[in-house]
Amino acid sequence: MILTLRRASRYPSPSCTTLRRPFTDDATATASRTRPLHQNETELPQSFTHDTLLQNKKVLIANRGEIAMRIARAARSLGAKSLSICAPEDVASPHVEFADEHVVLPSGETAIAPYLDIESLTEVAVENGVDFVHPGYGFLSESAPFAQSLVSSGIEWVGPPPEVLQLFGDKIQARALAQQSNVPVVRGSGNLTSGEECLVILNDGDVRLPAIMKAAFGGGGRGMRIVRDLSDVSSSFDSCQREALTAFGRNEVFLEEFWEDTKHLEVQILADGKGGVVHLFERDCTVQHRHQKVIELAPARDIHPDLRRRLVDCAVTLARQCNYKGAGTVEFLVRGDLESPETEFVFMEVNPRVQVEHTVTEEATGIDIVQAQLLIAGGRSLEDLGLAQENVKLRQHSLQARITMMPGRGEILNQYEEPSGGGIRCDTAGWYPGFKPNQMYDPLVGKLICSAPGVTSDSFEAARQLMLHSLKDFEIEGVANNIDAVERILTHKDFVDNRYNTSFLTDYPELLDPSK
Repeated sequence: MILTLRRASRYPSPSCTTLRRPFTDDATATASRTRPLHQNETELPQSFTHDTLLQNKKVLIANRGEIAMRIARAARSLGAKSLSICAPEDVASPHVEFADEHVVLPSGETAIAPYLDIESLTEVAVENGVDFVHPGYGFLSESAPFAQSLVSSGIEWVGPPPEVLQLFGDKIQARALAQQSNVPVVRGSGNLTSGEECLVILNDGDVRLPAIMKAAFGGGGRGMRIVRDLSDVSSSFDSCQREALTAFGRNEVFLEEFWEDTKHLEVQILADGKGGVVHLFERDCTVQHRHQKVIELAPARDIHPDLRRRLVDCAVTLARQCNYKGAGTVEFLVRGDLESPETEFVFMEVNPRVQVEHTVTEEATGIDIVQAQLLIAGGRSLEDLGLAQENVKLRQHSLQARITMMPGRGEILNQYEEPSGGGIRCDTAGWYPGFKPNQMYDPLVGKLICSAPGVTSDSFEAARQLMLHSLKDFEIEGVANNIDAVERILTHKDFVDNRYNTSFLTDYPELLDPSK
């Protein structure tokens, strides 16, 4: 049974709450449980709120947590109504009632299963008169079958068409497209069936150690194993294949040479499916723990203009080659000095969806990416939105930290308060004192983004100092979190001096855990 609820009632509120609720109908009745929008939630300089295309339309948000709240705010700013969803285990999450309406999905075998039920979600969209479905990131955001199910039901999918999702969902096909487009790639294999087959390729020298095994239909840092010794090939292949099957429902695995001591840069693109493509410059996502990004920066520091041009040209070329539509990210590994125009880089993958870190690019460029996604899905071209490449500028240095729950003591928030003020933005999951976070889901609390005008070494340092001050004002008591770890990273000499690479947190494990 699927239950649709309008906002006739509110969840019980603790005596003091910091939950942001801009969808309030009756300000008097809800004043005791809401607070004004933070200064950092004001409109981005290049938003599209003047566009009336989505007025009185309905957007189903096929996600939860902070991204569901981000999409709901974007929908509201464009005059659209929002419909949130939740698993029965997730009804207390703030994203549920943050929207105009919400639906409690049927139970599944796990707490995550309802968010992955294509048939049920399509039924919800049809029965509730939904015009658009925005999948956010994770869950079904890259699912070609889900996109096709909605399109076949006459509902607009906010993202690339099913055939493009299918293309980039297969890492082998994506590599082939990059090669056809003269975008550099590392040496790699096709899909492999066994560890023995991997050994043959490595022994023949077609791929050299160190190598990395990857799930062909994977993403998000899962389904990956680094191999440094031939004796580890068989066990690594078996574990990679098992993880791929569990996480993605497909067990295909391929092999690539593993580039060490690199920077991880990615280019944000927007495309309209009508031939229009723009880039929103690059992000530096090098600070990672087990392939999960921790800190992001836009733009990259000290990057040579010619190196930047080569990167963004490759990203735009790939998007044009497949007639891309919507927001996407093209990821690269860069080996060498960013200040050199000749530095090598290779294509990694395309993420055909909005990224967790889209917010740092929004702040760096001033462009509202989620609003643009919705309007492009509704038929607007980049020209309609005024998004010619020459109009896309870098206005400031922006630094983003992912604030997450960590294993440890505590289940209920004794205290919760977000920092606010000029240059500070918090996109969070709507926590408040007395709330019990649901630890069956993603541990992301939210993203803290701090910015300073200009794109110089001084503006980066100003953004870094602002984030350090903001972290001290970010109060989370009662639940273990990574705020102290983020502060240690930001003050480490290698980070300050821009001398870090993707091995940074492996080389300095004490930054995450002082006991090491």
